[in-house]
Amino acid sequence: MRLLPLLITSLAFAVVGCSRHNASAPASARATIKVRTIRIESIELPLTQALPATVHPLESATLAARVMGSVNGADFTVGQSVKVGELLLTLNAGELPARLDQARAALAQAEREAIREAALVRQNATAADNALAAEDHRRIAAAAVNEAEALLSYTRIVAPFTGTITKKLVNSGDLAAPGTPLIVIEARDRLRAEVQVPATLAAPAVGTVFAVQLDPASDPLNATLVEFSAAADPLTRTRLAKLELPRNTSIHSGQYVRVLWPVGRAPALLIPTGAVQLFGQMERVFILTPEGRAQMRLVKTATHSTRLMQILAGLSAGETVILNPAATLRDGQAVIVSP
Repeated sequence: MRLLPLLITSLAFAVVGCSRHNASAPASARATIKVRTIRIESIELPLTQALPATVHPLESATLAARVMGSVNGADFTVGQSVKVGELLLTLNAGELPARLDQARAALAQAEREAIREAALVRQNATAADNALAAEDHRRIAAAAVNEAEALLSYTRIVAPFTGTITKKLVNSGDLAAPGTPLIVIEARDRLRAEVQVPATLAAPAVGTVFAVQLDPASDPLNATLVEFSAAADPLTRTRLAKLELPRNTSIHSGQYVRVLWPVGRAPALLIPTGAVQLFGQMERVFILTPEGRAQMRLVKTATHSTRLMQILAGLSAGETVILNPAATLRDGQAVIVSP
C-alpha cells in the first residue's frame, strides 16, 4: 500500500514537467505576428568636433545717468520685458527745469530785440550791424534753450530697444551721479554663440549653417556664421567665431552650448530609435531574414538625435530592421511584414 502515494507523487511531477516544457516552446513554434520594417542604407554623414561656446545677446546696453539727480520710479524688476522707448525711471534734478525756463525767457527777449532792430534798419534808424548783433544774440539764446531741453531729457531713462532687464543697479531714492550705472538690458530675441575655433580646423565662409546643441541628447539648432576672425590668438591658437542663433528658442544668454564644427565626412548607418531595445545592459535589434523570420542582433549605438540612433557595430547596410518590435518577439519567430 505504501507504493500508491509514491506513484501519485511521481505522476504529479511528470505533469508539472510537461507543463513547463510547453511554456518554453521554441520560437519557431510560436504564432506568426505582423511587423513593420525598414531597410537601412549607408549614408554620408558629416564628421564634427563639438566645440564649447557661450551665448551672448546681439544687443546689450548698460544705461547710466548723464546728469546728477535722485532716482524716482525705479519699480521695475529683473526679468521684466520692456519695449523700445518705454520709460523706466526718472531723475529728480530740480535745477534743470529752472534752467530751461531761464533759457526760454532769454530767447523771448532776444527775439523781441532782433525784431526791433530789424524794424529800425528798415527805417534807416540804426546801423545794420546792430541788427546783425541782435540776430546773433537770438541764435545764442535758441541754442541755450536746446541745450537746457537736452539736459532735461536726460532725466528720463527709456529703453533703447525691446528686450529684458537683466540687472537692476539702483532703487528709488538713490542719488545718481553722471556715469552711475542704472539698468542693464539685453535683447532676448537675437542671440549669438561665440566659440573659439582651433586654428587647425577648416574656416567655412560667412553664412555657413552650423548645428548647435544644448546637450548631446538634444536636437540640434541651425545657427548661421556671421563673423569669423581672420587672425588667430597667439596664446590659444584659436580664432573667434560668432554664430547667430534662431529666434524664439529656449536658449538664454550666458548658457553653454556645443557647436558641431565640421571636420570631414564618413559613411554611417542610422535607424529609428524605436527599433533598438535594451537587453539587460546590452542593446539589441531584430532583423528580417530572407526566410521571413526575426533574428536578434546585439548592436552598439550612439545617439544621433531624439528620433535616430547611429549603429556603430552589429548591422550592415542593406539589412532590414523590424520597427518597434513587440516585447514577446523572439529570435527565430516567423513574422509577416505589414505594408
